[in-house]
Amino acid sequence: MTSAPLEDSRDSVLRHTTDNGVSWITLNRPAAMNAITPDQREHLISRLDHASADPAVRAVVLTATGKGFCAGADLRGASDGAERVAGDVARLIRGGAQRLIAAVLDCEKPVIAAVNGTAAGLGAHLALACDLVLAAESAVFIEVFIRRGLVPDGGGAYLLPRLIGPQRAKELMFFGDALPAAEAERLGLVNRVVPDDDLTKTARAWAERLAAGPTRALALTKALVNASLEADRPAAFAAEAAAQELNMTTADAQEGVRAFIERRPPGYRGR
Repeated sequence: MTSAPLEDSRDSVLRHTTDNGVSWITLNRPAAMNAITPDQREHLISRLDHASADPAVRAVVLTATGKGFCAGADLRGASDGAERVAGDVARLIRGGAQRLIAAVLDCEKPVIAAVNGTAAGLGAHLALACDLVLAAESAVFIEVFIRRGLVPDGGGAYLLPRLIGPQRAKELMFFGDALPAAEAERLGLVNRVVPDDDLTKTARAWAERLAAGPTRALALTKALVNASLEADRPAAFAAEAAAQELNMTTADAQEGVRAFIERRPPGYRGR
């Protein structure tokens, strides 16, 4: 695995490497359970944007060091005594947590969350926004907002009902109880739970399989599935037809058809 060049001090709290077409983004503030600072959030958004634009990146893995995946937003210093103006909080949420979740949802490469420990608040939503979620057996998910007297943010009230339905979503958000990985898998929040020691290995296998696939077809599939949650049938069908039309102009689609006709495995190049 080759390390990306160090850009600035942010790289110490957000590690990044690229290997076999996979961008590995690792939150690295274990002493703070990987709670996300504003600067770290901006660096993470930048990495996701770069993954979308870089043809050499064909899949992304988002994970963390230590015992926590992400404890949410780092709230230290949030209340500095300054007078709050109406609209400040909404502006902060739109420009911060919501932009981060949107960066995951809009990334044109498939994003895998490898949840190594506690995912709370914004950290839980960061994981659940990913296309595929792997969780270590020791991982837990917590809708922690209610414990602090807060309304869920970071897209939680948008993501959870779409994943598990409104009743289950309200139960998690109203009580704020810790949800073990096995129960999260049963509810459909997690694709697979694996032993802690197997998490990185499984994430690597899944990511490299995706990185070897038809990258543009995967991007269009992701966009179709995400949009289908908002669209009626005519709109969804029209989007599907347009996506197929666009995809058929790619080299990978043509290679896939040729390989089928020639009865051989396809060799996709992400083009």
